[in-house]
Amino acid sequence: MAKRMTLMLALVAVLLFALGFAKLHQTRAEAAKEFSPPPEAVTTTVAQQEQWLSTLSAIGTMAPVQGVMIGADLPGTVARIAFESGSAVRQGDVLVELDTRQERAQLAAAEADRVLAGRIVKRMQAMWDQGVISRTDYDRAIAEDEQSTAKVGEIRAAIERKTICAPFSGILGIRQVNLGQYLSAGTAVVPLQALDPIYVNFSVPQQQAAAVQIGLPVHITSGATATSAGAGFEGRVTAVDSIVDAQTRNLSVQATFANPERHLRPGMFVQAEVNLDASSAAIALPRSAISYAPYGDSIYVVEELRDAKGQTYRGVQQRFVKLGEARGDQIAVLAGVEPGDEVVTSGVFKLRNGAAVLVDNTVQPGNDPAPAPENS
Repeated sequence: MAKRMTLMLALVAVLLFALGFAKLHQTRAEAAKEFSPPPEAVTTTVAQQEQWLSTLSAIGTMAPVQGVMIGADLPGTVARIAFESGSAVRQGDVLVELDTRQERAQLAAAEADRVLAGRIVKRMQAMWDQGVISRTDYDRAIAEDEQSTAKVGEIRAAIERKTICAPFSGILGIRQVNLGQYLSAGTAVVPLQALDPIYVNFSVPQQQAAAVQIGLPVHITSGATATSAGAGFEGRVTAVDSIVDAQTRNLSVQATFANPERHLRPGMFVQAEVNLDASSAAIALPRSAISYAPYGDSIYVVEELRDAKGQTYRGVQQRFVKLGEARGDQIAVLAGVEPGDEVVTSGVFKLRNGAAVLVDNTVQPGNDPAPAPENS
């Protein structure tokens, strides 16, 4: 009985050892197999060379061709307000009249003195012709007549200066004075801005100053200025400063824009883009195709690759590139890619050199040089 039990235990031990050895061999065989992750789904585009028009982007501020804060020239009390805030006026339109009753009384007295002085001159002329008076008395009478005439002109000028008129045509701002208010000399009455045409002032780095010339086209956009989605305004460079700012090393540039609808207002912030008279050959790719990294920017190109067993598959090769200017959804690639290369345009963040990919171009990322995003 004991012998039989010993034999059974020995057979079980041999069976367990065989099963363990087989499992170990199976585990080692599975571990020895090369792990092949599933291919990553990506979108691609075929690189094409084109002429890339050089542009220069800058932040600009709207400024009026003419803009002033109209103020009181002489002190006085507001007798009449002849405008409404925000209204359009023409050059010479009366805006505010100050009380001139005292000046008009003075004018009446001065005109009476002038009449009297004129009569005295006539009498002195007759007496001088007869030799009754001296030359000194006659000259004094003439001087008094001229002084009285000048006095009349001075009072009339003071009356005119108390009538505040628009110095040029434009749009008024918000009224700063009220009827019956006493104004000191220089008190602000209302701002006046000429809005058509209108300026855009911006600065460019000194390295690009030589490329900015008078007459170059300028395009501006802003959420506040767009009349429709993606709309903008076209103008031209009309002035370039003669010196570079010593503090910022920037050059001031001024562009002029037609503004008949008055959508542009002084003080607005806009994005200005100057089209330079230069172009170069470059490959335009979607910005989403670029993998940005501190050690260098790169792209992934789809090619036919071979695995360790010599089998072919569609995979990606990483290439480092030199980037140029950007416009809209696109960016210029100056080196590192050749025309005809199939470049990955989305999903680059999950790729590595040699990774297998599955191309699905059903939905493509944006690749518009002048996109018009909704709610922009």
